[in-house]
Amino acid sequence: MNLLNRYLLSQFIKYFFTVNSGFVAIYLLVDFFEKYDDFMNAGKSTRLALEYFLLTIPFIVDQLGPVFILLAGVISLGILNHSNELTALKAGGVPLRLIIRPFFIGAIVFTMLFMVSAQMLLPITVAKTNNIWFEQLKGKVPLGIVRNGRYYYKGQEGFYSFTWPDPKRLIFKDLSYSRWDKNNNIESLITAKFADWNDGKNNWILKHGQIQQQQDTLNYTITNFKIREVMLPEHPEDFLVPANKEAEQSLTALYQEIGRTEVEHEAQAAWTNFLGRISYILLGIPLLLLGLPILLYSYHKWGRDLSVAIPASCGLAFLAWGMWGALQSLAKAGYVAPIAAAVSIHITFSILGILLLIKNDR
Repeated sequence: MNLLNRYLLSQFIKYFFTVNSGFVAIYLLVDFFEKYDDFMNAGKSTRLALEYFLLTIPFIVDQLGPVFILLAGVISLGILNHSNELTALKAGGVPLRLIIRPFFIGAIVFTMLFMVSAQMLLPITVAKTNNIWFEQLKGKVPLGIVRNGRYYYKGQEGFYSFTWPDPKRLIFKDLSYSRWDKNNNIESLITAKFADWNDGKNNWILKHGQIQQQQDTLNYTITNFKIREVMLPEHPEDFLVPANKEAEQSLTALYQEIGRTEVEHEAQAAWTNFLGRISYILLGIPLLLLGLPILLYSYHKWGRDLSVAIPASCGLAFLAWGMWGALQSLAKAGYVAPIAAAVSIHITFSILGILLLIKNDR
């Protein structure tokens, strides 16, 4: 690697860690003021609070990693442009593609580190922060597991299985609740297409379902219903589902989930989770490809670089987040193939970025 490449790469690395430190500090500061009182009210030590906030850092970096890569490249090129170093390099016959190549080398290296973190570090730190916040602080113990978008819980008297499209709303789909006798035979089985929680009556409202009740070891009575109110031992708030629960699974664990299911829609969801996780980690590279020509365009158009390029880059990142999230939801619902949802943003942004860079290099 020649002197120029080392200099440009060092600039990219420097601004990557500068942006990283700034965003992480702001996130932790806001998180600290929101949650520190919870630790004090629960009688927990300051040491436990500090451990929680420190272990949150890998998750913050993972969530904002693509933005860090984008902003590091944009700021590096913007500083070169502002100090006329970019003009001098072009005047010296160095093409734009060679000037920005070290930025992409740095982006690839950091992306690979994000991959390693998602595989080895995040499952440990996220599991620990979930344990501190939900179990040690809130006193809530997880009752079950989440597999391929379906929840399985062991209650006081039976077992629950259901899908929960929106954890912010107490509406469940494909609910199954079973009780077992001492001989491990099903004593009763309740199934319903939809299940709502009624706060007023403190009970469940089941829709389009069936009740199977054991009469003896060989016979069951079966009752079909359209709507029925039932009392079950557990309430929805008993179903502890941390928002970042999926981050506890490594990349290999997400891939292994694909082979564990034989149901088509569950396999679709498993593929979507795995490919979506990979695509999100790789999102920084196409963002950088498109962000750099936006910087150059803003300079040529308005005579400004970072004052326009940084807000534009943040807007580009939010656009990518929105598109990525929408495509993942469509893929889980079966409207889009998981591979298409995973690569479409990358291909679109990369093609646009390459075309704009070629135009700027003329």
